[in-house]
Amino acid sequence: MTASTIDTRDDLIRYLDTAMALEHATIPPYLTAYYSIRSTTNSDAAHIIRVAAVEEMLHLTLVANVLNAIGGRPDLTRPGFVPSYPAYLPDGEDDFTVDLRPFSPEAVETFCRIERPSKAPSADERLVRTGNGGTPPMVSSPTAEGMRFYSIGEFYEEITEGLEKVAADDPALFRGDPARQMGPEYFYSGGGEIIVVTDLESAQRALRFIAAQGEGLDSGLYDADGELAHYYRFRQLQLGRYYQVGDSPGAPSGPRLHIDWDDVYDLKVSARLSDYPEGTELGCVARDFNADYGAFLALLTKAFDGQPYLLQEAVCEMFRLRDGFNRLICNPLPGSGGLHAAPTFEIPYPAESAPQAAPGAGEMSRAVAR
Repeated sequence: MTASTIDTRDDLIRYLDTAMALEHATIPPYLTAYYSIRSTTNSDAAHIIRVAAVEEMLHLTLVANVLNAIGGRPDLTRPGFVPSYPAYLPDGEDDFTVDLRPFSPEAVETFCRIERPSKAPSADERLVRTGNGGTPPMVSSPTAEGMRFYSIGEFYEEITEGLEKVAADDPALFRGDPARQMGPEYFYSGGGEIIVVTDLESAQRALRFIAAQGEGLDSGLYDADGELAHYYRFRQLQLGRYYQVGDSPGAPSGPRLHIDWDDVYDLKVSARLSDYPEGTELGCVARDFNADYGAFLALLTKAFDGQPYLLQEAVCEMFRLRDGFNRLICNPLPGSGGLHAAPTFEIPYPAESAPQAAPGAGEMSRAVAR
C-alpha cells in the first residue's frame, strides 16, 4: 500500500497552498473565454462559463478556510502563484497544458480536461510515479518528489485523509483564529454555500464538496446540492444539449444549446507582454490590466487574512476587470496576422519596476460591457 504523503501540519499547509493555486489557475482561462464572446451572443455558453468562474472563487474560499483553520496564512500575492500560460496546472496534470484561449471547441475541450472525473482503481493506486505509462497520472504531491496523484479528486482525498491522520496526533491542529473564517454571509454563488471550518468534520466536508462540484465523482452528474458538476456543464457545450435528471453522462436529453463559434473575438492564444509593440497605448493597457489583476489578488488575500467583508468586493472586482478585457479584445494586435489583443496575466510584483506610461496612440475602441 502507498504510504501517506501527509504526516505533519506543515505537510498539510503545503498541500493546501497547492490547492489554492490550483483553484485560482482556472479563473484566467475561464474569464478569457467568457469575455471573448461578443456581447449579447452565445448567452448559454457565457452563462455556463461565468457560473463556473464564480464557483471557482467559492472553491478558493473553502480552501482558504481550511488553511486558516489549521493556522496557515493564505497568500495569493506570492511570486509564482499565477502560472505563466500556457502552463501545466499547479497540481501536476502533465498530459495537457492550459492556454488563455477565446471561446472555441479547443477551449471547451481544455475545460473538460481540467474538470474531468477520474477515480483511481483502488486506494493503493491513488499515488503513482511520474511517467509510469498507461493512464497519464495527473496530480503531483508537494511532499513526495516524483510522485503524482491519479486525479484531482484523489489529490483532495489525500488531503482529507491527511487531516484525519494529523488531527489524531495533534489535538490542537485546528488552532486558527475563528475570526479569520469566511462565513456564508460574505459570499453567495447560487451553487453552494461557504462552509465555516472549525474542526476535522467541517474541513473534510469543505474539501469533498470542492471535488464533487468540479468532477462529480461520487455523486455522478450532480453534487450533493443537486447542482450539475462543472465537467458535465462543459460537456453540454460539446454535446449541444442540457442535461436533465435521469440522463446518462454521455447523452443529455434536455433542450438544445445555441452556440455560434464564430461570434467571438479571435484572440491571440496565450498572448505575452512581449507580443505588444513597445511604447504603444495597447501595450500600456495590457500592463495596466496585469496591475489591476494583481490588485484583485491582493484584495482577496486581505479578505482571507482577517477581513472577510472584503470578499464580496473582490468578487465584484473580478467582473469589473471586464473594462480592461474589452479595451484589449476589441483591438487587433499589431503583427499578429489579424488576431486581437488579450490579457497576459503576467502579474507585476513589488520588486519589479513600474512600467512607464506609453505616449497616446489615438483613441482605442471600447466595447459595451457585458
